[in-house]
Amino acid sequence: MMYLALYKGRKRGWKPRDVPARLGDWLTRTVTRGPYSHCELAVSRTDGQFDCYTASVRDGGVRHKTMPLPADKWDLLPLSDHADLQQSLAKLYAQTQGQPYDWPGAAGFVLRTHHRKDKWFCSEWCGQVLGLPESWRFSPNDLAAVVKRGGQV
Repeated sequence: MMYLALYKGRKRGWKPRDVPARLGDWLTRTVTRGPYSHCELAVSRTDGQFDCYTASVRDGGVRHKTMPLPADKWDLLPLSDHADLQQSLAKLYAQTQGQPYDWPGAAGFVLRTHHRKDKWFCSEWCGQVLGLPESWRFSPNDLAAVVKRGGQV
């Protein structure tokens, strides 16, 4: 089963590497007026973990990572058309794996900057897999609203 995984957790700690993450999460939630600061496409595994795909600021860009998604930090929204989405996911990941995070694009929620073909941010990348036109216009909270309405294509 594939899900839109939405991060609602709060980074803890005040170490130098924790502060930018905390600030980024807070800023994303504030600017986008919602509970989510990050999103991933997550494919469930038989061992209770998930294969997660996204563009991650913390991991430096487009990546795949296997990890648990505890309910106190993540909301999981089931996605339909699993086979078609799997193909779209595999294709986009093959084309973009390792591409850097798009800081200016992520700031585009406010500035409405256009997509750069060589950089990605989380909701833009996930929205592209979901088939949303102009996915660079979507925040994690926007994607959550689209999927909850059943609008993912």
